Amino acid sequence: MKKAIIIPSYGAEKTLAKVLPRIPQTFWDDGVAIIVNDKSPDRTGSVAEELKTQWPGVDVVHHEVNRGYGGAQKTGLKRGLELGAGVFAVVHSDGQYAPELVLDLMQPILDGKSHIVQGSRLIAGGAREGGMPLVRYLPNRVLTIMENIVFQTRMAEFHSGYMLYSRTLLERVPFEHLQNNYNFDAEMIVLARLLGWECAQLPIPTRYDDEVSSLRPIPYGINVLKMMAGHLAGHYRRLMSEHEARMARS
Repeated sequence: MKKAIIIPSYGAEKTLAKVLPRIPQTFWDDGVAIIVNDKSPDRTGSVAEELKTQWPGVDVVHHEVNRGYGGAQKTGLKRGLELGAGVFAVVHSDGQYAPELVLDLMQPILDGKSHIVQGSRLIAGGAREGGMPLVRYLPNRVLTIMENIVFQTRMAEFHSGYMLYSRTLLERVPFEHLQNNYNFDAEMIVLARLLGWECAQLPIPTRYDDEVSSLRPIPYGINVLKMMAGHLAGHYRRLMSEHEARMARS
């Protein structure tokens, strides 16, 4: 099965080149790493093009306008579908989520046991030991408790960006109609849940360094609350119904 890694990239000129060598060597036997330069104002795009000349398995897409984290994922996922990939992983351009584990996290999908997998920082209780700031840890816990109640899920956390998807899931859900912000990951969990598919959770190490994140906690928290309100109002069920109707007509 062809494998794809999606690397949404913004402000990553100093870190992007460090990510690819950490991907397991066997991934490159049948895998492609799709770097999506989300109209980054620095040299991220140039670095991506340089990496493309050095790594035969690298594909690069450049956005003409900034589309946000979720928008960059959509572009990468669509490109992976075009290239025939059957399993997809989202690896961050800052290397915070261990690229070394990508094949391990893909395994439940490769084995046909799951259609969606999350690398979780909290499932093994190591987030605080790994340096997750308390100002991020506490909101994560509170929001996750609320989300589990609203979405009827059993997630240790909703806010890890180390996500993996099967081709089947991407073809069954309207991921292109989801938000372009950081809520995209949680929305994919919600859509999978509406299909009756639980998100498999595997532990990953937590690492925080001096790199500046583009995520802003307060606006992000507000968007999560809006997402939950939208779900209670039937938004995601309508998205699924409309998508299924479009698929039936095509």
